[in-house]
Parts: sequence; C-alpha cells; structure tokens
Amino acid sequence: MVNEAKPALPHPLPGAIGLSHLSAYDWEAADGVCGGSPHLHLVCTEAYVVTGGRGAVQTLSPDGYRDIPLEAGSIAWFTPGTVHRMVQGGDLRITVLMQNSGLPEAGDAVFTFPPEVLADPEQYAAAATLPPGTGPETAAAAQRRRDLAVEGYLALREALVAGDDGPYLEFQRAAARIVREKVPTWRDLWRAGALATAERTGAQLDALADGEPAYLGEATAYEAAPTRLGGFGMCGRRDEYNLPGTTLPYRSE
Repeated sequence: MVNEAKPALPHPLPGAIGLSHLSAYDWEAADGVCGGSPHLHLVCTEAYVVTGGRGAVQTLSPDGYRDIPLEAGSIAWFTPGTVHRMVQGGDLRITVLMQNSGLPEAGDAVFTFPPEVLADPEQYAAAATLPPGTGPETAAAAQRRRDLAVEGYLALREALVAGDDGPYLEFQRAAARIVREKVPTWRDLWRAGALATAERTGAQLDALADGEPAYLGEATAYEAAPTRLGGFGMCGRRDEYNLPGTTLPYRSE
C-alpha cells in the first residue's frame, strides 16, 4: 500500500497565518456601493490591517448588521460565520491576515449567492470559480461573481435589519453543507500548520523548562516577495505569495 503524502508547511509565517495584500474593488454594485464579494469563513478568523485609503467593512452576524469604518492604521477582524463585505471609499488598501494557514486557500469561504445557487453544488461551483490569469475575461467573471454575491447579501441584510435572522441562519447552514466534504483535507492542513506550530511552541517551552534549549541551534531567517500582483480575490485585487499555506497564488478560487 502506498502512503499518501501529508501536507507539510516547513517554514510557516508567525502563528501559522496566511497573508495577502488587497486593493478593494471599485466596481459599483446594484446598491450603488463599490466593493468586494460578500462571503463568510467557516473555521477561520480574518483580520484587515488598513495600510492606506479609506472605506468600510459591512458585517452580518448574530449581533446584527454593522458598518465598520476603515482608514489607514485601523484594524478590523471577524470570526467564523460572520458575513463580511469590503467597501471601497477611496484607494482602500489592506493587508489581510488569515487564521489557519492553508485552510482559506482550500475552500474555507462561501459566497452569499442566492439560495437557489447555494442549493445546487454544480451551479455554486460554476459561479464561484474564476478563469485563470489576470486579464479581461477573469476581471469580467470576478465582477459577475461579486454581483451575484451582493444580490444574495442584500436580501440577507434586509431581513436581518428587519429582525428576521432566518435567512442569515439558513445561509450559514447552506455554507456548512457546501464545505462538508472538504473537512478531512482541512483537518490535515490544520495539523500540518496551526496545530503543528502550537505543538512546536509547547516543545520549546518544555526544553526551556528543562534548561536544554538545543532547538535554538536551528535559528535562521527567511524572506519572500509577492509572486503575482493584481490577482482577483474575493474582496479586491490581490498581491499573493507563493508560500505554502499563505495564498497559494495560482489555484482558482
């Protein structure tokens, strides 16, 4: 029997995070707002570190609808299950930090498409997947994907603001159904990334407690630069790193 290779993240970023840089889309949506594709993550907390410009992130969660202002120096983060929509207010630029390196790139995100799309796995996959590259065809597909996500999002927001959380809760359940078959792969990635990083810290603490810090002999430094500029992400144009568990730049979303 041949043993399948397990995921390995030999040089994870601090805390086994994922990293990318975003410039929010400036396409105007049906409600007159410029910005990205609303979506949620199932098991990963996401953080926006604003490096320039201004805008907002709109969120839907059990505590209702929020519109959080973003400007240079501000940070916003949202836990699994929170629907979020990045809004462009003027040259908004953000560094995105993602929990659980590798999981977001392995499908830990579901768009707020209308219910009939969410109910059909093939239709959902077709709407969510972009052509490769960064040319006009990909840009047009990314805008169609954004518009479809906004269509579903506006219905969720309207109901939530009116005090009806039923559609929002049903969207969460639909999202869980869509990703369920990916969980075994996610578990392997989690073990190789975030869990392995935490366990490594535990082993280092044990070594320090024993007065035997031999692991410090493995100290070194790494460097990296973006390997693709202007890719089409969920929220905007994305600068990506070819680092395991970071943004895995050339796979389709």
